[in-house]
Amino acid sequence: MKPRRLELGLLILVWVIGSVCYATVDLATLGELPVNYLALLIGSGAVLLVGHIVIRRLAPHADPVLYPVAAMLNMLGLVMIHRLDVAEQLRAEVNDEKAPSPDAVAQATWVLVALVLFTLVLFLVTDHRRLQRYTYTSLVAGVVLLLLPLVPILGTSINGARLWVRLGPLSFQPSELAKIALTIFFAGYLVRKREALATVRRKVLGLGIPRGRDFGPLLVAWLVALGVLAFERDLGTALMFFGVFVILLYVATQRRSWLIIGAGLFALAAVLGYLAFGHVQLRVKIWLDPWTYANDEGYQLVQALFGLASGGLFGTGLGEGYPQFIPFAKTDFIAAALGEELGLAGMLAIVMLFAILVERGLRTGLACRDPFGTLLAVGLSSVFALQVVVTIGGVTRLIPLTGLTTPFLSYGGSALVCNWMMIALLLRISDRNRRPAVIAQSADEAMTQMIRVGIDR
Repeated sequence: MKPRRLELGLLILVWVIGSVCYATVDLATLGELPVNYLALLIGSGAVLLVGHIVIRRLAPHADPVLYPVAAMLNMLGLVMIHRLDVAEQLRAEVNDEKAPSPDAVAQATWVLVALVLFTLVLFLVTDHRRLQRYTYTSLVAGVVLLLLPLVPILGTSINGARLWVRLGPLSFQPSELAKIALTIFFAGYLVRKREALATVRRKVLGLGIPRGRDFGPLLVAWLVALGVLAFERDLGTALMFFGVFVILLYVATQRRSWLIIGAGLFALAAVLGYLAFGHVQLRVKIWLDPWTYANDEGYQLVQALFGLASGGLFGTGLGEGYPQFIPFAKTDFIAAALGEELGLAGMLAIVMLFAILVERGLRTGLACRDPFGTLLAVGLSSVFALQVVVTIGGVTRLIPLTGLTTPFLSYGGSALVCNWMMIALLLRISDRNRRPAVIAQSADEAMTQMIRVGIDR
């Protein structure tokens, strides 16, 4: 089957599943279909179809699975946000209060914005290798974006973390854009320095130990992660950036010693963070014994655990549970809300969707013909993987809570837009890899000619 036909077939399945889930929520909670259900069916189908047409026109050879899987996760997130909106509406009616504006509408608006930027990335980035020219520009952009929340006038703290920049009524997280910029920098930098970083000075227990001067980049990444933890109080972002750099360092050099050294530095940072910062100590204490803090700081985690327990193997059913009792269920704890109403089986299905997304991204990187594309695809896939591990791991109490949101599922415009931009980059790399040999060779010759002209000038 041709890739685009397979993609279209998967999108039809996504549309059917999402439409049925949305209708199930209203039938279970309100006893009737939404008033605007027909418009929702047409609108969601049109959005999925537009994305498919964009890929067909701008990246016709791209992976046919990436877009449908991301769309399925996005639709499930919209369904659960709508489910929580309905719960807030019913509570407001019982208490004779004014119902808040539905967040599902705002999230759907961000989906449209994400589709525009998704298209823009595919249109502007005709060849992913051109991004390598902006290696150090991406570094500057990434650092500036990370520092923006610390600016007194712009930055604002929400729930103890200083991650947001507020401009009038709008707020966004610059760190979401920073993860794309810094991944581009990591990939470009390691392509240039991989031979030096792979040099072994001596071996200890069969592991090659790099030269002392080659530890500099890793130490800088480690110190930046500590700075994010200290000044922005964001454990999740610090872990994600450092983890992606260590993974790419290993992929670029094929030296297991970098993984071991990175793990050692992470352990040291965890100990230092625990000893120095009270918010880290609190999260560890809640993780070890949430029941002691069940009425205050641990209330959110305890409610999430109760919800997961009541969901059992197959869940209570969409609209039949009480996910509204979980604080911040639309953002940090949307995985717990889905786990309650879809059960362990539904959560495993969601994790499997994320696994497919990451696997297709890694496959794109392994099949890439150039080292920069390989590292960029692996880096973007690693960002998705680390976010899923730390968010779902925190909700299920496998690890301490980090404050990251679940990709595509959680409410939030900046994260959603940036996640779709990352999908666009993966599709561009995949399109480049899957082109027929003659077309790819012609593109290589054109790129070489452009580089030569630039050098001559």
